[in-house]
Amino acid sequence: MAAKLRKGDKVIVLAGKDKGLTGEIKSVDPKAGKAVVEGVNIAIRHAKQSQSSEGGRTPKPMPIQLSNLAIADANGKPTRVGFRMDGDTKVRFAKTTGDAL
Repeated sequence: MAAKLRKGDKVIVLAGKDKGLTGEIKSVDPKAGKAVVEGVNIAIRHAKQSQSSEGGRTPKPMPIQLSNLAIADANGKPTRVGFRMDGDTKVRFAKTTGDAL
C-alpha cells in the first residue's frame, strides 16, 4: 500500500497533548505506524556529563501515531489523502481541495 504520509510533509496533530500543532515529518516507521514530527511530542532526555559532551536535559521529539496526524492542504487545514492517476504516474491529492501534493 502506498504511504499517505511521507518524510517532509507538513502535518497537523489531531489528538493528544499536542493537538492543533503543526510540524514537518522527520522520519516515518511504517511497520510501527508511527512518525517523528519536528516540534511535536517532545520528551526531555537526561544525559550524564562526559569528557567529550556536557550533560544536562535535552529535548527530543518522540514518535507519534500516524492516525493522529493529518496532512495540511494549501490553506493550512487538515485534509485526508487520496490517490489518482495523472497520465501513467500515481499521485497523492488533498481530498478537500483536490490539489496534488
